[in-house]
Amino acid sequence: MKEASTQHSSWLRSRGQRDSGKVSMTELFFDLVFVFAVTQLSHTLLAHLGLAGFLQTSVLFLAIWWLWIFTSWCTNWLDPDTTAVRVLLFALMLGGLVVSSSIPKAFGEGGLVFGTLFAAMQVGRSLFMVRAFRGHPEQRDNFLRIALWLLLSGAFWFAGGMVEGQQRLICWLIALAIEYVAPALYFRVPGLGRSRTSDWDVDGAHLAERCMLFVIIALGESLLVTGATFAGLAWTPVTVTAFLAAFLGSVAMWWVYFDSGAEHGSHRIAHSEDPGRLARVAYTYAHLLIVAGIIVCAVADELVLVHPDHATPVGVVAILGGPALYLIGNALFKWIIWDRRFPPLSHLAGLAALASMVGWAALAHPSALALGIGTTLVMVGVAVWETRALRRGRAPAPGAGA
Repeated sequence: MKEASTQHSSWLRSRGQRDSGKVSMTELFFDLVFVFAVTQLSHTLLAHLGLAGFLQTSVLFLAIWWLWIFTSWCTNWLDPDTTAVRVLLFALMLGGLVVSSSIPKAFGEGGLVFGTLFAAMQVGRSLFMVRAFRGHPEQRDNFLRIALWLLLSGAFWFAGGMVEGQQRLICWLIALAIEYVAPALYFRVPGLGRSRTSDWDVDGAHLAERCMLFVIIALGESLLVTGATFAGLAWTPVTVTAFLAAFLGSVAMWWVYFDSGAEHGSHRIAHSEDPGRLARVAYTYAHLLIVAGIIVCAVADELVLVHPDHATPVGVVAILGGPALYLIGNALFKWIIWDRRFPPLSHLAGLAALASMVGWAALAHPSALALGIGTTLVMVGVAVWETRALRRGRAPAPGAGA
């Protein structure tokens, strides 16, 4: 028994050593699956651009994000250079490819595949963690509670795959509610108690780097959509203008996140006395808005490129909603990591500008290209405002005006 415990403990990372928290090539290889997942989500939303499409794609996105972020939490403790952990990640990669492939038909004939495989991956990974922490009772019980919560949600994922239409949507919304509420309830289970944020002793710098890489993946997918769409169009002044607006918008999004927030967040969580609490709020929840914003922006960029002269009501929602989601996510993230009294003023000003564009779109009915140029100017303005504040040294202070 002692030998078995030692063996399972060897699946865990060694903390406190040089490069012990470095993201491994195995983890990066695993993340490549989600390039495909993000692409599938944006294409699915574009193919079903309407209220029902937004709702269904949101359900699928929340599931994919939860699958990735839970796995990232797990690899924070696991050593990807061990054979058992590599096998786990490769198995999850295979499952992730199949789940991603089923996204376009998840609310059709692919529902059972999506729901069953997603639930199996969530529960299977958690049971692996229970075994990995066999010699660590507190963490073992933590993941046992997580596994039980995921078994409960898994029943609804499976049930949703067995039914159709509204019933599937309702089942999967219940499953998502269970999974997203569980951390806020500290995975409380009768007879097993509840987890504590101190149990989630994550390597903050490692988790921050994983989330930064996921943001890069999503931004890269946005650029791929823009480039692929532009390549298939005639190079007219209108399409070239739309292409440049989309590219500058992506650069501005990169700047807003990586010029200040990403590195400061990494430093803050690495030196936090309770990194688990910060990781749960700033990275697990706030980052899903950031990534969702990038995906919707990718859809908006394609709409502007293909249909620059006309913006449907749903198209307006995508063109304005993507940047809004992105700014909200970044504002919340920076508000948390900088411990400010208020979110960054630059981001609030950007959101106010986007809100004013809603009225403009309703009254003047501008073209999709005009709206796309407008949102790009807003994002560039936010990036310039915050950068200038940072250069003046005010942004890191609580309540600063960036």
